Amino acid sequence: MADASFKREFLSAHNTYRSQHSAPPLSLNSELCGEAQRWANHLLQKNTMMHSGTSDGENIYCFMSSAPVKLTGREAVDSWYSEIKYYSWGSPGYSSKTGHFTQLVWKDSTEVGVGVASSGRKVFVVGQYRPAGNLNSPMYFQQNVLPKVAGSVNITPKSPASNKQSGFEAGETKVICCTLL
Repeated sequence: MADASFKREFLSAHNTYRSQHSAPPLSLNSELCGEAQRWANHLLQKNTMMHSGTSDGENIYCFMSSAPVKLTGREAVDSWYSEIKYYSWGSPGYSSKTGHFTQLVWKDSTEVGVGVASSGRKVFVVGQYRPAGNLNSPMYFQQNVLPKVAGSVNITPKSPASNKQSGFEAGETKVICCTLL
């Protein structure tokens, strides 16, 4: 379950990245947190990666390790944001390689909820967004996925659970729904 510290870090990471793209800050929505928590619990129980079918936006992250792991609220957000490297600014629109990034910075989204479920060696993080982003029209992407603000500081996403920058240790795997990386 996402504790208060996890939620703060999750929200702060979102708003830090969003500010670099001229998107207003998100606020934490308790209803969305409840729905995200229920879905994270379901994913852990079923040991699967799939979207819930909600009409809200949704990002899912899973981290597995051969050793016990505890994530902060930042790792999933960093992973989703790292998809920026695949975004085609010259041809805006949805892509399965960038959908988590675009939802994260989607300008018209105003609220977020988070849920976390862990078995000790596997952690699922679910973020749900309202209103949903990734509306399938290039015009919506032009209006909602804005380039980085000139002069904004580059924030290097760090590797989960250890704050290392060199990649993963042996026995670690991360999955962003629904693609294995």
